[in-house]
Amino acid sequence: MFDDEENVFDDQNLRDELFRFNAFINGEPFGFLDSDRWELLIDHFLLLGKFDEAILCIQEALSQFSHNDLFRLKLAQCLSAKGKLKESIDLLSDIEKVGFSSFELFQTKAYIYSQLKESNKAISYYIKALDSASDIEKDDVFLDLAIEYQNTGNYNLSIKVLKEAIRLNSNNESAICEIASCYDSLGDFDNAIKTYSDFIDENPYSYVTWYNLGNAYSKIEDFDNAIKAYDYSILIKEDFGPVYFNLANAYLAIEDYGKAIECFHKNIEIDGEDSLALCYIGECHEQLDELELAKIFYKRSLELEPLLPDAWLGLGIIEDIEGNTNIGLDLIKKASDLDPENPFIQHILAGAYEKIEQFKNADSTYQIALALDPNNEDCLINYVKLLKKESDQNALDYLNVYDTLKHDNKILSVLKVSVNWDLGNKEKAIKLFKECFEMNKFKALKLFEINPKLKTIKEFTKIVSKLDKEIK
Repeated sequence: MFDDEENVFDDQNLRDELFRFNAFINGEPFGFLDSDRWELLIDHFLLLGKFDEAILCIQEALSQFSHNDLFRLKLAQCLSAKGKLKESIDLLSDIEKVGFSSFELFQTKAYIYSQLKESNKAISYYIKALDSASDIEKDDVFLDLAIEYQNTGNYNLSIKVLKEAIRLNSNNESAICEIASCYDSLGDFDNAIKTYSDFIDENPYSYVTWYNLGNAYSKIEDFDNAIKAYDYSILIKEDFGPVYFNLANAYLAIEDYGKAIECFHKNIEIDGEDSLALCYIGECHEQLDELELAKIFYKRSLELEPLLPDAWLGLGIIEDIEGNTNIGLDLIKKASDLDPENPFIQHILAGAYEKIEQFKNADSTYQIALALDPNNEDCLINYVKLLKKESDQNALDYLNVYDTLKHDNKILSVLKVSVNWDLGNKEKAIKLFKECFEMNKFKALKLFEINPKLKTIKEFTKIVSKLDKEIK
């Protein structure tokens, strides 16, 4: 809201005025001062954040130049900075009524309306500010206007404004970052990728855009292209910490744990120790079966952030792997208490209960996990296995009810094949398997992982052989 000039006024520029001001606050008369010198003195205090001193200057300046609307505008800015937003708006409206208009007036009024959460009014004044802004000033106004559109939920208009900002200033990387936020909110990652790619065509050395392109690819789980984009970002700016963190996560997703560890360490080297980075290093070592190292990093993570659920979960899983399931259960429950809405943690907790034969707790916890994430295939598979321990009919009844809820869990029909076969409903199972195979061959073949004995049943092998030939 205040001018951010490089040549900030120092005491040497205003030595006489500052001497007179100090005498003034001690009771001496200030005397006459040219309006431009008043403006310099006022701005000096504004830039230092000394709003009470600025107000004293403005009041004295107005006693000499009572019709100077610029001084009144600066008074409104001071009132705003002190949290007196309503008084500031009223004063700005009075200034506007007498016909005074300027970029600074419109920008200030828009900013205050934004603070008051009156986004529509803020938008109106940011648009007015754009009409009177210089090209340099437009960068900030475009960003502020775009954020107000986001506050109203109008992400498409925000994107339109940000694209205009980039058109006028192809180096406006802040606008690119805001576009990333908009596309995230819309879940429109394909258009995000196109926008970043187009920007890179004009600005191939924008490391921030390469980074955002990598993030967009990660969102659609295209980790190969994500890694390429992150690598380009690093080539341009090798000390950009966040890119190493996200690159590490991409390697983690494709199970390249060695490279993930290397990138997490590089992120820590640049940005300092981070609880999540340490936790993920622990997870990588866990996946590599380096359990003692994993424990070390999980514990280091908890030293930084004692309430980090993922680190407690990791320690619990390791205890379970090492045969200490009861100890592991307590640690997993700690993670669950810290993040009760996390379906992955609930799934792991249910499995731990099942392992120590606390079947009622396992049953209720599986249901919690599936309520939080109805499309989690592994969780549904594991819960059906638990139900089958009691009876196949119970498992089928549950699957039939689950089917009526219209979730999009792709493994549901495959599970119904398995349970129907075990119940003796062989014709139904075969018919359903054909439908599954025709719809999604690879998903249907998971049947033989879920129920391995079906691999040797000729009815199933015939279907696979016949339909495979037809598909080819």
